[in-house]
Amino acid sequence: MTVPEQQHSSTPWWKSAVVYQIYPASFKDSNDDGVGDLQGIISQLDYIRALGADVVWICPMYDSPQVDMGYDVRDYESVYAPYGTVADMERLIEEAHRREMRVVLDLVVNHTSDQHKWFQESRSSKDNPKRDWYIWRPATYDPVTGARKPPNNWLGNFGGSVWQWDDHTQEYYLHLFCPEQPDLNWENEETRKAIYESAMEFWLRRGVDGFRVDTVNMYSKGDMRDAPITDPDSEWQFAGYQYCNGPRMAEFLGEMNQVLAKYDAMTVGECPNTPDMKRVLEYVSAKEKQLNMVFQFDVVDIGQGPYKFQTTPFNWKLPALKDAIERTQNLIRGNDGWTTAFLENHDQSRSISRFASDAPEHRVASGKLLALMEAALSGTLFIYQGQEIGMVNFPLDWDMSEYKDVDSSNYYKMVSARTNADPTALHAAHVSLQHLARDHARIPMSWAPTPNAGFSPSPTTKPWMRADAAQALVCNAKQQQGDKGSVLSFWKHALRIRKEYEGLFVHGDFDVLDRGDESVFWFVKTAKGGEVVNGVNGTNGTNGTNGATNGEKGKRGKAVVVLNFTGEAREVKWPAEVADEKEKSELLVSTVEKHEEGKLAAYEGRVYLL
Repeated sequence: MTVPEQQHSSTPWWKSAVVYQIYPASFKDSNDDGVGDLQGIISQLDYIRALGADVVWICPMYDSPQVDMGYDVRDYESVYAPYGTVADMERLIEEAHRREMRVVLDLVVNHTSDQHKWFQESRSSKDNPKRDWYIWRPATYDPVTGARKPPNNWLGNFGGSVWQWDDHTQEYYLHLFCPEQPDLNWENEETRKAIYESAMEFWLRRGVDGFRVDTVNMYSKGDMRDAPITDPDSEWQFAGYQYCNGPRMAEFLGEMNQVLAKYDAMTVGECPNTPDMKRVLEYVSAKEKQLNMVFQFDVVDIGQGPYKFQTTPFNWKLPALKDAIERTQNLIRGNDGWTTAFLENHDQSRSISRFASDAPEHRVASGKLLALMEAALSGTLFIYQGQEIGMVNFPLDWDMSEYKDVDSSNYYKMVSARTNADPTALHAAHVSLQHLARDHARIPMSWAPTPNAGFSPSPTTKPWMRADAAQALVCNAKQQQGDKGSVLSFWKHALRIRKEYEGLFVHGDFDVLDRGDESVFWFVKTAKGGEVVNGVNGTNGTNGTNGATNGEKGKRGKAVVVLNFTGEAREVKWPAEVADEKEKSELLVSTVEKHEEGKLAAYEGRVYLL
């Protein structure tokens, strides 16, 4: 593999990376069976490279019963048959490397499928050698009624108790997610060694460049005491602060890091339920040698309820978004940590629908606004399939049969059971799901204006999940590739600027301005140590933007970003902290082709160099 040239030779490759996330079932179907596959991914590597991404992250492609879309792994060393084979995966890695791109896989090792051979042995008898590879506990009993009860009151991530009774061995096993996803026992050294060999080294030896580590802070469960009662109407209580960030996490991740270091492999961990930023920094500190970076959920959790879907759309104000971004950006300030910039993934609905406007007249402007914001943030940047063309949530008039995700269906069933199927309550649940459900990220990628969005070779092939044909008519990759005013073209342009000004946008410090403004988001990026960064060549008049010219005029170590988060024009009022520098500023990029000097158009964003 030819390693992409780095601006700073001493800087790890993953810091300046742009990562493109792929959900295999829904990306591209190559053999017309209605399911995305590895050959489909290979066919679009040039598309991804042309966007400006240099790393491909592939969601679980392992052999799986697909109870939770591959996050229930039956065999780490095999590929889910509808996606392809291990040989296909090896070819994908080879083809990516040939294009100077890297490949990252999902590492799902908090739990396996209940069909994994390890669990099949574990549940076969109490004296099986692999019994302790999973977490088994005896029942407790009600002192009054004598009724059998689970070992604690923890609520599962998909609802209900985290404990499943096993008739055969007369004990409960732990599953933080579905009952079909039993948790591995990381306290057992033999189990850990098997995980490192089967789930990690098997693929690292085949050229994989790193892992997105699923539920990375859940391996050490602590003492598993009862969670405090936060929902008096439920027998089961939120326990995220009990089972996340346990006492042996540093030890376990240190072991994992020793395996990864042999291959110069990157890690990005999924890190929920960690409000203490000092704890987050321990995970991502270069000195600690645990993880390279993590996904914090401060931004994407905005607008969620006490239980994710118990909320109403747009019940948040812009200052909350500013604060959330600031928390994640500050991980790199004055320390040896690293951070990530993302707005979408397979577990989130579409960012335009959540944070801007998916109204037809605002979709394109909103897509460009969010692209500019994300491209200007420090850390490793992640883009989710379809985000680069401005895909939005599917409409409210799709009924609940179109929601395939276990999280969505379980929530709707819970509301139905709690309210005796009250129509008003069920409608509210549907509205919330239409805003926040994971399903919106999982419909087929919009490639072309056909009934199945160009997902399969034949335009009439029915995909495994309904394609949004109406959206595909106005939002598809085929049309946008030839349109200089498209969301896709703007993403390409923004990523070129990000790479050109790497010291400023990838590594720079972030400061919020005018925090209380509920309409406009101002922030400053400052290159570290007063570093001078190069100007952008040839951007003048391209894609509706203005660009800095060559030479000394284009050398700046500071930038001001302004983003209008409303559907109305707003006056450009420079905050007091930078008002004196307005006359010395130069417009680097605007998201609209014809902009007014003193007025921001609806959902317009700009970057000024100082």
